Amino acid sequence: MKIISSIDELRDQLRGQLRTVFVPTMGNLHDGHLSLMRLARKHGDPVVASIFVNRLQFGPHEDFEKYPRTFAADIDKLEKEGVYVLFAPTEKDLYPEPQEFRVQPPPDLGNILEGEFRPGFFNGVTTVVLKLFSCVQPGVAVFGKKDYQQLMIIRNMARQFALPTQIIAAETYRAEDGLALSSRNSYLSETERAEAPVLFRELNTIADEIRSGNLDISLLQNKAMQCLKDRGWHPDYVAIRKRIDLQPPTAGDLAQNEPLVTLAAAKLGATRLIDNLEV
Repeated sequence: MKIISSIDELRDQLRGQLRTVFVPTMGNLHDGHLSLMRLARKHGDPVVASIFVNRLQFGPHEDFEKYPRTFAADIDKLEKEGVYVLFAPTEKDLYPEPQEFRVQPPPDLGNILEGEFRPGFFNGVTTVVLKLFSCVQPGVAVFGKKDYQQLMIIRNMARQFALPTQIIAAETYRAEDGLALSSRNSYLSETERAEAPVLFRELNTIADEIRSGNLDISLLQNKAMQCLKDRGWHPDYVAIRKRIDLQPPTAGDLAQNEPLVTLAAAKLGATRLIDNLEV
């Protein structure tokens, strides 16, 4: 595996490749990330991964400085997965001058849910993803469904900018007890780790209720929020939305069996967890 930090060197290495498939990450790789690499191999060759902790998507009081960085271990994992190039730029490599040009997602998608509780987050995500796409120039890029809203925003961005990159969605990779794998899971204490699967169980409870005909969306959301609070969580939101645009479903939408997704974000101790489940 070639490890490259320079944009020019990366472009030289990939010149002439027409089926490059790309998996961007922030490192601290786990089995969920590695499943993305395996899915990527089915959609192109060579596989290029990136590791870059993007300062632009962290708020002033978020965990940029303490975000787990495990570069040596990450290299070993990527080599075992047959990744051809690891693009690992420094901040000076990717942002040699202040990144004053930014991508601004539309408010009706970028300022809701995660965007409401993490202002500027999707601005930072879309800006770095567009720049990484410019560096790698992939035909295909793979993103996980765990970050459901992020996936939708990136897919819409690629379409509206007519980028020559197909966005492939990978199913959320879970531990045996249902917890969605995340780099931030390493922050959880032993007791918190045992409690963490409750978030996914609440999403399943909502899904079961909807499938059984209970379409009182507000009641289902509030009930799940209260359950989490009663167990010591600090939820930001539990929201039942339309898959197509993440807007709240109307009575007409529900009557026509509009495909739905339930999304949640909540703090357990100091760790903020997110998850979702399509209904």
